Amino acid sequence: MKTKTIEELRPEYEFDYSKAVRGKYFKRLIEEGANVAVLEPEVAKMFTSSAAVNDALKSLLEITKTTQRLTKHSTGRAKKLRAG
Repeated sequence: MKTKTIEELRPEYEFDYSKAVRGKYFKRLIEEGANVAVLEPEVAKMFTSSAAVNDALKSLLEITKTTQRLTKHSTGRAKKLRAG
């Protein structure tokens, strides 16, 4: 694949580095966190924002908490009662 020289790049790709601000988002990333998850395209279509993704995941966590007792291993008590 042939790479383009600077002269061949479109004007919208030119960047004025003299206006760049070093660490512009550093404080915000430290305060808010910088966890990033890449969604599959078909999953991303279902959510309109990161808030929607977070709401769905929180709901899933709640369901997990309420159904946790259903997925725990048996203590064997019922088997003992049937045998006895």
